[in-house]
Amino acid sequence: MLPSVYAPKDFKRLRAAGDIVARCFDFISPQIRAGISTGDIDRMVAGFLRENDAKSSSFGYHGFPGHCCTSRNDVIVHGIPRDDEFLQDGDILNIDLTAEYKGFHGDSSRMFLIGDVKQNSRKIVQVCEDALNSAIAVCAPGVPLSEIGRTIEAIVKPSGFSISQDFIGHGIGKVMHDDPQIYHWYDKKFDKIKMVPGLVFTIEPILCERSNKCKFDEDGWTARTVDGGMSAQWEHTIGITEDGAIIFTERME
Repeated sequence: MLPSVYAPKDFKRLRAAGDIVARCFDFISPQIRAGISTGDIDRMVAGFLRENDAKSSSFGYHGFPGHCCTSRNDVIVHGIPRDDEFLQDGDILNIDLTAEYKGFHGDSSRMFLIGDVKQNSRKIVQVCEDALNSAIAVCAPGVPLSEIGRTIEAIVKPSGFSISQDFIGHGIGKVMHDDPQIYHWYDKKFDKIKMVPGLVFTIEPILCERSNKCKFDEDGWTARTVDGGMSAQWEHTIGITEDGAIIFTERME
């Protein structure tokens, strides 16, 4: 039996956790503009979660100091929100938000374009979102996990961008990180691992403008592209049903 396989009653709880994440994004999105700090964003996230009886899964996780990750421009993942980091015209920003609600976790990330963004930066954001959506669309019972990476590669390769292989998707549910691992590139070792109803995991491809290699800041968290190229990431938490896949981290009707 695969880890991260949940019963239908748990899907309702996962959907509720994911809805809080989606509503948090909708709440902060109008405020994401040039001039505010990533620390301001973190406080908005913390306040929204608190008011909705949820908490950040990231805050304090292995010592992480933020309620969300704010990864700007060349930051690939795990950017730490700071009061001295201000959004500027032309930036692209990823906000990665995981919330725990009544014992279940929802994990999602979105990209934000700040002001007048260069064409190639817009392109990497769009290609990454297309890759995520295409990967979700192929998910169903009996489909090998390797099909996720195969699908993402088919979208990304013609664009000329590269796929980060340092960070992956993961099982999720009652814990934030669990098996199975989800690769965003094709690896034949996942050909024999098939999706089953009840399986819950994240898909979170990360694209890099040029090299997909990363380096870490002194804080030990912030991972950047080695060449200063832009990076983009989109993420959803999904669950496998008898008919396909449901996205937990979309807003409930």
